[in-house]
Order: sequence, then C-alpha cells, then structure tokens
Amino acid sequence: MAQLRAQGSYGIGAPAPFGGDIDQRVEQSPLDTIRQQTSKIEDLLDTLSEPIKPFLPAIGRFLIVVTFIEDALRIITQWNDQLLYLHDYRHIPSGLTHLFLIANVIVMAICSTLVIIRRHSEYAVCGLMGVVVTQALGYGLIFDLNFFLRNLSVMGGLLMVLSDSWVRKTKAFAGLPQLEEKDRKMYFQLAGRVLLIFLFIGFVFSGEWSVLRIIVSLLGLAACVMVVVGFKAKFSATLLVVILSVFNVIVNNFWTLHEHHPHKDFAKYDFFQILSIVGGLLLLVNSGPGQFSIDEKKKVY
Repeated sequence: MAQLRAQGSYGIGAPAPFGGDIDQRVEQSPLDTIRQQTSKIEDLLDTLSEPIKPFLPAIGRFLIVVTFIEDALRIITQWNDQLLYLHDYRHIPSGLTHLFLIANVIVMAICSTLVIIRRHSEYAVCGLMGVVVTQALGYGLIFDLNFFLRNLSVMGGLLMVLSDSWVRKTKAFAGLPQLEEKDRKMYFQLAGRVLLIFLFIGFVFSGEWSVLRIIVSLLGLAACVMVVVGFKAKFSATLLVVILSVFNVIVNNFWTLHEHHPHKDFAKYDFFQILSIVGGLLLLVNSGPGQFSIDEKKKVY
C-alpha cells in the first residue's frame, strides 16, 4: 500500500505523461546517428568481404613491403645510375656507394620476405625502418616534406605489421597474454594508426585544387581523424583504402608513360609507396583499432 501511495504521489513507476517510453523521446546525438549509419555500412562491408577475409592479413603484409621489393629491383636494374648519383651528386666515396646499395638490397629482400611469411617480424620491421632512415640520409631526401610524410606512413604500416604479429601470437598460445605484451601491442597499434594518415595529409596539401579534390580531401581528412581516434576505424580505414587506390591508379599510372619519360620513375615510386600504406590500412581493417580507441571504450561502457 505504501508503495502504491508513493507511486501515486510522486509519479514513481507511473507511465510517461505523454505516452510511450521516456527513453524513446530522447533525441539521438549526431555521434550516435553517425555510429548507427556506419554500423550498417560496416555490416554490409563485412558481408561483401567475407570470401577474402582469411586472406586479408597476407594481402596487407605483402602490400606493405611491396615498395621495398620494388626498390630493391630498381637498384639492381639501375645499378650504374644509382652509383653515379651517389658518387657525383651526394659525394659518397666509390667503395661506400657499393656497400650502401648492396646492404640496402640484401636487407630489403630478406626483411620483406620475413614480413610476408610472418617470421621474426620484430627484426624484419626494424631492418626495413633502418632502410627508410638510411635511404633518406643517403639520397639527401630527409628535408623533403612530401618524402618525409610518405615514409612516416610507411613506418605506420610497418608498426601495424608488428601489432598484427602480436595479435596472432596471442591467439596461438593458450592462456592470457602477458600484461607487457598487451601494453606493447596497444601502443604500437595507436602509433601505427597515427602514422598511417600522414600520407593523406601530404596529398591534401600538394597539387592543384579543384572542386573534386576539395570534396575528396574533406572526406579523407574526416576519415583520417576517425582512424586516429579509433571511431568506426574499420569503416574509415576502408574509405581511405578506396580513395587512395582510385587516386593511385589515376595519378600514378606509370605504365602509360614512355620508358624514357622523366616522370616515370617518380610515378612508379609513388605508386608502390601508396600501395604500402593501403596494406597498413587493410591490416587495420582486419585487426581493428586496438584498445586505445573510441570503438573499444564504447564496448566497455
């Protein structure tokens, strides 16, 4: 009786005065609306990509190292031109130029193979990062902003290889992973996500502006922000994969240029570097953004 009187006096437990559930009348925030719409798109993408999902990590790893494989082949096929540039323009002594090129080819070939077959990933990634730094110094490109941003993104892809290998290592053994390994994986996933987007930032601030370019840039920048904070990271990474792939085929179509065209080598270099960043984004699509992300925090709360 006391409970009924309390409900009658204070409205506790009584139906909503205007009918319906109170919670249903609360307006959705823009963030919730975006989350709902992107969730539908993610579900559709999951359904469409189901046949290739088992192969996605292997495809991602191969694309990440494809720029190093192409670079090794380039050095071998243009050996004399490389020696001439390093000696005459970079003023590196002849003996050191040979050692520099040989070391680069060997490290890129071995480490790329290790990444593809998923063996000794830590050593392979360190070796390839070392190649990125030494080539920047050796070829004098360290102060080239576009080159710098591209290589930051390539390093982000390599960090995604590390986090992907630790995810698989955790699944391979029974029991819970050690706290140190979990922390290491989280930090590297975050660093990889952040570095991956630098290529697109370089794309936004280079080239001629047009209406289409502005639209693509705004969409891409929004997707980059979502990748960094880990909000619908799989959807935003997929969007960046599509944008970068279309851009790569249209702009860096080196196969249409004459063999002696002055921009052919530059277009080929850019094409394979973008493929590497696409590979890193595919690993992000496959493994998710990690625990330092809005997506994971939403699951907790």
